[in-house]
Amino acid sequence: MATLRQSKKLDNFTRRYLYGLAILATAGVIWWLSTLDFRVGELNNLLAEDPQLAAYPYTFRVISLENGVARMSSPRSARMSAIRGLRVMFPALVDASVDSEQMTAAQKELARLQFHAAQLISEQDDVKRVLWELDTRWLGSHGIYIQ
Repeated sequence: MATLRQSKKLDNFTRRYLYGLAILATAGVIWWLSTLDFRVGELNNLLAEDPQLAAYPYTFRVISLENGVARMSSPRSARMSAIRGLRVMFPALVDASVDSEQMTAAQKELARLQFHAAQLISEQDDVKRVLWELDTRWLGSHGIYIQ
C-alpha cells in the first residue's frame, strides 16, 4: 500500500513572503526604537522622584526635548483656565467660587509646583529652556475636550 506523504516544506513564494514580512517587521522595530527619546524618560523619572511633585494629583511630564528646548505638559494654558483643571484635580473645588480662598490657594499651589517642575528640568545641562504645552490627553481622559 502506497501512502502519500505530504511535504511539510513551504513553497518558494510562501517562504519568500515570510522572509519579506520578517524583514519589514525587523525594520519597523528598528525604526520605532530609533524614535524613542530615552533622555525624556530620564527627565520624567527626575520629576516622578521629586516628593513635592509626586504628592500632587497632576503629573507634570516632559513631552519632548529638542535642541535644548524641553516641552512640558501642563493642565492650564491660555486656551483653558487653571480653574477647570483644578476642579478636575480637586473635586471639592467643583462648587467653589472663582475668587474663593480655596480656589486662590489651589491656583497658587499649581503655579508654585509648575515653576518647581520647570526649575528641576531647567537645571539639567542639556536643557536651555522650558515651553509649556496644554495636556489635552490628560484633559480628555477627564472629559474635557479642547479644540
